[in-house]
Amino acid sequence: MHRPAILALEDGRVFNGRAAGAITRRGGEVVFNTSLTGYQEVFTDPSYAGQIVCLTYPHIGNVGANLDDEESAKPHIESLIVREFSQVASNWRSTETAHLYLNRHKIPVIWDVDTRALVRHIRKVGALR
Repeated sequence: MHRPAILALEDGRVFNGRAAGAITRRGGEVVFNTSLTGYQEVFTDPSYAGQIVCLTYPHIGNVGANLDDEESAKPHIESLIVREFSQVASNWRSTETAHLYLNRHKIPVIWDVDTRALVRHIRKVGALR
């Protein structure tokens, strides 16, 4: 889980991180979500279809994934950006780790990204792809 990954924005700004989930190239509008909980609901919310979602809460994945927390039958996000991404699930409802869930659905993850700097940049310059 230590492969390098790059988020390259259309304005030339680059954010470096590490790759997890599916290893592939993806494009889309970068948006952010400031929720403290409910990351699986974000993954499966159809309103995020085709978007690269940055979650601002620093630890994502530690409660894993399960069927009860899905908003729809599959994830709709194009990709996920997080600060810390857990490969271990610690929740009695978990049926798999968030890492395995996203990998199974072929969703790439960029982690170890300065998500605060990314969100500040998006707020300053507006929507970016």
